[in-house]
Amino acid sequence: MPLRAIPCTLMRGGTSRGPYFRLSDLPSDPAIRDRVLLAAMGSPDVRQIDGLGGADPLTSKVAMVGPSGQPGCDVDYLFAQVAVDKAIVDTSPSCGNMLAGVGPFAIESAMVEAQDGETRVMVYNVNTRSRIEAIVRTPGGTVEYQGDAAIDGVPGTAAPIVLNFMDVVGSKTGALLATGKAREEIDGVEVTCIDVAMPMVVMRASDLGLTGYEGRDEIDARPELFRRLEPIRQEAGRRMGLGDVTNMVIPKIGLLAPPRAGGTITSRYFTPHRLHAAHAVTGGVCVATACVLEGSVADGLVDLPPGNPRPIRIEHPSGRIDVLLETSGHGPELQVVSAGVLRTARKLMSGEVWVPARLWDHR
Repeated sequence: MPLRAIPCTLMRGGTSRGPYFRLSDLPSDPAIRDRVLLAAMGSPDVRQIDGLGGADPLTSKVAMVGPSGQPGCDVDYLFAQVAVDKAIVDTSPSCGNMLAGVGPFAIESAMVEAQDGETRVMVYNVNTRSRIEAIVRTPGGTVEYQGDAAIDGVPGTAAPIVLNFMDVVGSKTGALLATGKAREEIDGVEVTCIDVAMPMVVMRASDLGLTGYEGRDEIDARPELFRRLEPIRQEAGRRMGLGDVTNMVIPKIGLLAPPRAGGTITSRYFTPHRLHAAHAVTGGVCVATACVLEGSVADGLVDLPPGNPRPIRIEHPSGRIDVLLETSGHGPELQVVSAGVLRTARKLMSGEVWVPARLWDHR
């Protein structure tokens, strides 16, 4: 069987990992592109033994990058979540962790000219039609990966990459509160359906019989919990105008609890059919916004710091993620001016991934 080679760079971005492709190196037809990505990652197979995937939603992700035609933007970033055990490629959400590698990849792929000291890369996120400024260390005009910045969920330290999120309210639904309500009830559980950087349905963990401090193994070993959560997620998706979300990973689920380690709130973030080992960046921006939204299910749970912008510290199973959130307005008129998050990335391998040529050529 003839094989076809596709250039790619395997990178860790934040607490995720996956191949980074030039958009021009992939098929332009989305259906053909999906077949190619499934083969590249080794899906559907729980081990992903025949591809680059790591048999976990956090390591079955793809970043596609190309020069941008958007005013003021340097590159376009299209993210794909590739299902591990199903033939599904979902480009409806974004991923803020994989986003951390976009700036370095764009610079090293000669899409953006590096500056001495640091390079600012303006990224247009195709998935959410939003802009993100990525600030990458480039001493001597070369991307620096080594450094002293640490993020929970990743061992060791690396060079810091600062991500400043803009235009994030209504990322997929066009509104902060797509249902028009800060709090409502689905299947007897109070929820907030909120869309900031990532559409989410957030609930209090205690309303599901949890403390909110459970770890990944403990949560993932409770199939009855997922059977309870999935109908809520599907109904939330319908109410938010997302249609039938059965084969989509949005809206994501967040279970909230009071902080217990000096943070602002505790969050358990679902991917959505497993618990995230740490926390998604985009989900962190959304949870942070829920913390400052009057009337949301986060009311009464948060230890909210004063000021604007204010640091929102989200405690998760691997530690915490900090979001510097600047807002304007109140209630349904709340706007997120900017949300800053510190991440790191590391280049792991550059080369070619080989896929069956018939997948590309067959229409």
